[in-house]
Amino acid sequence: MITDLPQRFSDEFNAFVIELETASLEVVLMTSPGDVSGHSIRMRSIQGTSLMTVTLPQYTPVMKFGKRVFDIVVSTGAIIISSIVTIPVAVAIKMTDGGPVFYRQTRIGVNGKPFQMVKFRSMIVDADKYKKDLAEKTGQEGRFIFKMKDDPRVTRVGKIIRKYSIDEIPQFLNVLKGDMSVVGPRPPLPEEYERYTPLYATRMLVKPGITGPWQISGRSDLSEAESEALDVTYVQEWSIFGDFLIMVRTVGAVIRHKGAY
Repeated sequence: MITDLPQRFSDEFNAFVIELETASLEVVLMTSPGDVSGHSIRMRSIQGTSLMTVTLPQYTPVMKFGKRVFDIVVSTGAIIISSIVTIPVAVAIKMTDGGPVFYRQTRIGVNGKPFQMVKFRSMIVDADKYKKDLAEKTGQEGRFIFKMKDDPRVTRVGKIIRKYSIDEIPQFLNVLKGDMSVVGPRPPLPEEYERYTPLYATRMLVKPGITGPWQISGRSDLSEAESEALDVTYVQEWSIFGDFLIMVRTVGAVIRHKGAY
């Protein structure tokens, strides 16, 4: 049983809990992310009174070092192995319209620091000029993340490399440089970052990632609220083992290419 704070402890709720417990069913209460503003919580009992300790997620030097080693090893291996694919892709992109092979865009990294994220170009040259008009036409001008199926700016080669996330392979260079991690929250645009609530801004406590909880949970098919909840939970509960599981599940997500467009 999961319920939000406003619904708790009403007469109807208490009666329902008693009924469930009588049936030997476990009752679990979970706060919504807003209840703790993106912080980590710890419950403890003092003289029979339950208290909630609220703190920002803490990452020890050992944890940070382990994540950095993980990033370097995975990125180096990925760049070497993927060279079989990336070289033909680079040639195909260049032959499509003669434009640049790579697309660079300013994103916001850990603690609000901007950096240049690099990807294989999957859209026409100067595609950003048409973003505002397309967002208005599709009713997405108020969204953090603008995504649309059958985007007219995507090239023929772009459709293929997006479908299998090949366009994101150059981001491993960002990881080696230290701007990103293999696993982490999605790297936001500056205009997205400016609109973050205090809750959602806690995702900037860690480096953004090539993949993350959003990648294995629907990607572009997710709502803003779902994306926010996934990112905040990732920051609160981060672990090396968790990163490894997300990376493994990413392979399946790429094969299914759900939400990739």
